[in-house]
Amino acid sequence: MYVLGIVGSSDAGKTTLVERFAERLGARGRVATVKHLNEPPAVDATGTDADGHRDVGVDATYGITDDGGWFATGEDRALEDVLADLAPEYDYALVEGFDDARIPQVVLGERDHGGPALAESPDAAAVDVDGVLEALEATEPHVTLETLVSRVKRSPRADRAGAIATFTGRVRERDSADDAPTEALEFETYEGVADRRLNALREELESRDGVYEVRMHHRTGVIETGEDIVFVVVLAGHRGEAFRTVEDGIDRLKEEVPIFKKEVTTDEEFWVHTRN
Repeated sequence: MYVLGIVGSSDAGKTTLVERFAERLGARGRVATVKHLNEPPAVDATGTDADGHRDVGVDATYGITDDGGWFATGEDRALEDVLADLAPEYDYALVEGFDDARIPQVVLGERDHGGPALAESPDAAAVDVDGVLEALEATEPHVTLETLVSRVKRSPRADRAGAIATFTGRVRERDSADDAPTEALEFETYEGVADRRLNALREELESRDGVYEVRMHHRTGVIETGEDIVFVVVLAGHRGEAFRTVEDGIDRLKEEVPIFKKEVTTDEEFWVHTRN
């Protein structure tokens, strides 16, 4: 799922620009929008018992209507949580008003922003929509483990598969109690080379008997402690083939795909390959 933020003052035309992007992207795939609100909206017009439920300790309340409509209330929901929920089912997410978010952004007016600016413009009317969308397609998509599992479940050969095995690699804080805590890892690749190697590895793994689909994704950029780095997902006829292929997949990815890692601890920072 590609994620695009739109930030700027309330009179810069953010909402209108979101609608322009949504109309254009709707022809390419499924689009979701997320809007920053300074205060919760009024209770849904259909009426709910949400306030009473929260008073007795309920963390989230969902209402579902007979015609498939729904509404929800809850607390402690961060943007990252929402994007993780959207990623398996949507191709694009348009995020309005999250200035500090570390996502590609269109910046309207003089505005501080947390993510890379794909375009900066005094107002929405001056934004080159086609240029922004071309730049968006060159960014790294927002991929989760659930995204890849959802994709293999839609495989044309899923009816022959009795197993899905997965691996998730994440940033650990330390190897032992005496280590300086790791704050983040930063990953870089040679443009295009890593993707070609990863695709070749995926195709080779999929050629195995009993393996029907393999999905692999390695994030780049700065990834903080506790966050996910890499995923391998295998759809196979039986668990044996699935487990073996997942293990081979992550081992060979680390050995064969040129991805360079910088480690940032509380004491120092260094490129890991220079220490080997």
